[in-house]
Amino acid sequence: MNRPAPESSAFLPMTRAEMDVRQWSELDVLLVTGDAYVDHPSFGAAVIGRVLEAAGYRVGIVAQPDWRRIDSIQGMGRPRLFCGVTSGNLDSMVSNYTAARHKRKEDAYSEWGTPGKRPNHATVVYAQMCQRAFPGVPVVLGGMEASMRRVAHYDYWEDKLRPSILADAKADILVYGMGETAVREIAARLRTGKADLGGIPGTVRILGARETAAEDFDDCIILPSWEELQEDKQLLLRLTKVVEAQQTPFCGRRMVQRDGRRAVLLEPPAAPLPVGELDALYELPFQRLAHPAYRGEIPGFATIKDSIIVSRGCAGGCAFCGLGFHQGKFLTSRSVDSVHKEIRRLAEAETFHGTVSDLGGPTANLYGCQNGHTAACRKCHRPSCLWPKLCPYFSLGEEQILQLLRGARETPGISHVFIQSGIRMDVALRTPEYFRELVRSHVSGHLKVAPEHLHPDVLRRMRKPAGDFEKFREKFAEESAAAGKKQYLVPYFISSYPGCTEAEMGAVEQFLRKEKWNLQQVQDFIPLPMTPATAMYVTGLDFNTGTPIPVVRNAGDRERQKRALRPNPSRKSRIRFTDSVA
Repeated sequence: MNRPAPESSAFLPMTRAEMDVRQWSELDVLLVTGDAYVDHPSFGAAVIGRVLEAAGYRVGIVAQPDWRRIDSIQGMGRPRLFCGVTSGNLDSMVSNYTAARHKRKEDAYSEWGTPGKRPNHATVVYAQMCQRAFPGVPVVLGGMEASMRRVAHYDYWEDKLRPSILADAKADILVYGMGETAVREIAARLRTGKADLGGIPGTVRILGARETAAEDFDDCIILPSWEELQEDKQLLLRLTKVVEAQQTPFCGRRMVQRDGRRAVLLEPPAAPLPVGELDALYELPFQRLAHPAYRGEIPGFATIKDSIIVSRGCAGGCAFCGLGFHQGKFLTSRSVDSVHKEIRRLAEAETFHGTVSDLGGPTANLYGCQNGHTAACRKCHRPSCLWPKLCPYFSLGEEQILQLLRGARETPGISHVFIQSGIRMDVALRTPEYFRELVRSHVSGHLKVAPEHLHPDVLRRMRKPAGDFEKFREKFAEESAAAGKKQYLVPYFISSYPGCTEAEMGAVEQFLRKEKWNLQQVQDFIPLPMTPATAMYVTGLDFNTGTPIPVVRNAGDRERQKRALRPNPSRKSRIRFTDSVA
């Protein structure tokens, strides 16, 4: 039976009138986000809001406030405990600008895709708004922008180094990663009147001059200071290596970065949620819809509204990607029963038409895989379990993922279950039964894969295996033919990557010419804050060897690399150039 569309009272309140329906005189927590409010577990503000609600707190959401007007965040009154601030699902500069530093014509997380609804450096702007609107109320930063800018970092769009985002936002604390555990602890301490927010895993604080002078940092790793980085940008390489190596909750250490007389103090990451808690999170009362205040489509939601997240974390450690710094490399997969239960709920939705668009996560076929479960894993500082070769302690989860897929297909009301998230080709080649079932039952006609490049030196700097794409392509063709299906791979490649000149790009160009392949999409590299690829872009040094490498910086060189991937004039093309924002 189809469910009726929910009233606004089923969502977290966005207005005083919605608070009145709940008979709330005040909020405990006000969340300010740069995205439209979509009550779906793919949207960070919705997740944190529902987690706090389940813990007994009264939570309201202000979505995409007018940053030129303080009263745009004051409508629901002063929150009792804190203001939580996020730029949204993406870094606001990625949302607002292309790789060519041009303003984007669409914001996928705004109603109608309308651009310009979030400011540049939205986390900083919203934090300052909260401080002006509600003096004395603690401000907590979170989300991807906060995570990836928690220490001094390079900003590509301004082409300069910036200090920790806390220095500009002047917030009380920053939560990095998937922040459910940390934000509950912050709320609990503030509810009991405890002002000290120190020692919470997965958080960062900036200490004042007096507190810095009194603090004992003997147990901390000392990072290159803000002043040292300004004097020598090559120190960004060491900074990135150290922060990445400590991105483990099992053996990561506290770190400190000096900024003048102040200190940015980083606690080790929070532990991943165990399976039971992750299942419980996805069973919270998400409406899986945009708030009724919106009348237009929100493009970023339209693409995932019938998808289901099945896991967290990514063990790949790709050098250009921020997932390892945000979700971490340690995997947690939801139980098969929990996912099947969500599929049954989705099948009852009025807006559902029979097709689950994706059972995925950061990497779809890492569902059921395990790392972090052995003593060796818990001592390991490697950023990747899959590169340069598969770690012997990494456990493949073929049986569990097959159980997941088969049960999903058999659910009443489900016509198709597709996999649209990224596929690790190296893992797929090691799980032949999964590969066969994927190709025969879960490809919508086109399967997206990410070889990223074909030159071995560039792939090494990306931390991607060489040679897997050809093997995967042959196996995919073989399995598709055996199933009697005409199906196609949709590969995408990254242009302008550090260490890649037109000569290295030629490896991809030659392949495309030989195979007469039409690309649908090419990613133009964007140096995201804190990643190893960005450290190489800024310093011009190989991340592993420290030797000089060529770096494409100007628009003309970038355009020439993109041109190498354009098909021959004799071939029709629908190639689309986008930005690397992983």
